[in-house]
Amino acid sequence: MNDETATTEEAGTEQTGDDWEAAMAEQAAAEGGAAGAGADELPAAEFDDLEDSGGVAVGDEANLDVILDIPVTVSMEIGRTRLSIRNLLQLNQGSVVELDRLAGEPMDVLVNGTLVAHGEVVVVNEKFGIRLTDVISPAERVKKLK
Repeated sequence: MNDETATTEEAGTEQTGDDWEAAMAEQAAAEGGAAGAGADELPAAEFDDLEDSGGVAVGDEANLDVILDIPVTVSMEIGRTRLSIRNLLQLNQGSVVELDRLAGEPMDVLVNGTLVAHGEVVVVNEKFGIRLTDVISPAERVKKLK
């Protein structure tokens, strides 16, 4: 970089700094204060009292409506297993894969991959369904995230 380029860049920086100072002074004058006014001249912030209502407030119901139409994926899991890629490639029609659950054990109900309940398989009008037998509390779900 030559001296002429360095001088031009320094002048640009000084010009930007001067513009910034002028804008700050103009804003302070418009607000009725002087440039560089201290923080103790600012009005104190006011906050509403916080109350634990223990439930959803009337104003929050409208906010809850915003998320009620968001789609989530609900899946049921009857069990899991770990296989090597070699064994996975050897599977074909009629192969049996042993899972980590016992017969009659409740299935896991997952929402977007998070366990929310346990249930048992039922058949309703020739379709499979699940009857929830145990719903995981929100507090327990939060503990599992940590």
